[in-house]
Amino acid sequence: MSKEAKLVVKPRAEQGSAACRRLRWSGQVPGNIYGHNAPPVSVVISSEALTPVLMSGAKVVDVELDGKVDKAVVREIQWDTFGRSITHFDLLRVDPDERVNIVVPLEVKGTAPGVLMGGVLEQVLHSITIDCLAYQIPDSIPVRVGSLELGKAIHVSDLVLPEGSHAHAAQDAIVVHVVQAKVQDEVAAAGPIEPEMIGKKPAAEAEAKDAKKK
Repeated sequence: MSKEAKLVVKPRAEQGSAACRRLRWSGQVPGNIYGHNAPPVSVVISSEALTPVLMSGAKVVDVELDGKVDKAVVREIQWDTFGRSITHFDLLRVDPDERVNIVVPLEVKGTAPGVLMGGVLEQVLHSITIDCLAYQIPDSIPVRVGSLELGKAIHVSDLVLPEGSHAHAAQDAIVVHVVQAKVQDEVAAAGPIEPEMIGKKPAAEAEAKDAKKK
């Protein structure tokens, strides 16, 4: 699930590039908050308060402005040329009670012991539709195969989803499984391939020609 934190911002009266540069020189970061049927607001926050939150990977924040707290999603972060300092940020307000249906990719993580035993890992489902709160949309859902043995499977019911969310797929549907490799077995079952006789006549053909000569 996306990490969550809190940001306390202040209204930003000054607009324009020059004003934003002055804010950055003073250790402040300009930003915008918009969306959810409310007018956009220009805000500012100290780099010291903002950077650790966004560097932690937080995608959803409780943003406080003039004593009012809104749930917001981090929509955009701009960095300086060297990628060390945040120069601007955008936050999108979301309704904490709104639910959405969304397709989320499934990301396999780890190495299955069954593969090390000669099996093949087959991923049957690469994404899944879930319904969840709008602010809890995950970037992906991990499928951890570190304990998956040969002949075993991970089902939809085994997935760890965001709290309160539900998968639309059948709970017993297979996400990944480790199966026995079939190539060697099929070759063995076919038996050895006899080499083609080049330059030699088959015995039946040779006998027929000998009979004609007699």
